[in-house]
Amino acid sequence: MADILYYVIPCYNEEAVLPETAKRLREKMREMMETGLIAEKSRIVFVNDGSKDRTWEIIESLHAQDPVFSGINLSRNRGHQNALLAGLMTVRERADMVISMDADLQDDINASVEMVKKYYGGCDIVYGVRSARTTDTAFKRMTAQGFYRFMHMMGAHTISDHADYRLMSRRALAGLAEFKEVNLFLRGIVPMIGYPSDIVYYERAERFAGESKYPLGKMLSFAVEGITSLSTKPIKLITYLGFCIFFVSIAMLIYSLVRHFTGSTIVGWTTLMVSVWAIGGLILLSLGIIGEYIGKIYLETKERPRFLVEQFLNEDGENEP
Repeated sequence: MADILYYVIPCYNEEAVLPETAKRLREKMREMMETGLIAEKSRIVFVNDGSKDRTWEIIESLHAQDPVFSGINLSRNRGHQNALLAGLMTVRERADMVISMDADLQDDINASVEMVKKYYGGCDIVYGVRSARTTDTAFKRMTAQGFYRFMHMMGAHTISDHADYRLMSRRALAGLAEFKEVNLFLRGIVPMIGYPSDIVYYERAERFAGESKYPLGKMLSFAVEGITSLSTKPIKLITYLGFCIFFVSIAMLIYSLVRHFTGSTIVGWTTLMVSVWAIGGLILLSLGIIGEYIGKIYLETKERPRFLVEQFLNEDGENEP
């Protein structure tokens, strides 16, 4: 018997693209049902992340027309990662496997077939990875490559050229539920689960309609969020910097004393130079040591709710609060 597949699609102001996205996903799901790859109870779930346009109205209309479409309406905008997690956690007991993807049709829907096949082959997690960046500008390619290198350098280990297009089994979703971080970076958390995984390569298309939700400024903010959520390495770097500057201050102390006793300085110069270097090094060293503890506390005590579901239109047509 085929297993149940759920698509989870976070949506924020996607009224321009949502009808076409729903159409293509429905066609692909019907194709997989007809070939016996997935069960008839498989569903497509759109998560409305506090959209300000007609996104939720369109989701309600799709659900009314065809029960294969379900909708989750968050109480307010919580950001892409929280909206995605809300969808995954809401459906994880209903599905055997879940594929998450964006609503803009840049991810190749056809790649989901290969993902499902790898799931039947024993993979709990299957990552959709871009095979090339031919649709990107030179600046976009450069910044994207720099993004992944910088993330790895800072200790946030991710799958290069992978966004949030992935398949996760029910077991993998149960593992994800054990991670209690409030500041989410799923691209870094999912690899930590550790179950058998594989990669499916695909060519990423241009956005079908609407505007990108990740301009450069937001991408930089996303990188900072990922690094600070997954790693305390920046704090360690401050500590190392403090040690380096402190040792430099010792060298400057020796240099300043030599200059002083050889009569090559003006009055007060030695005291000023030693004070600036020594105090600066000690301050950074102290901040680094304190930061080590704050970083660990920070990673352990984030317990605010990550999302609140206002409404869930399920596959039976019922309205769950």
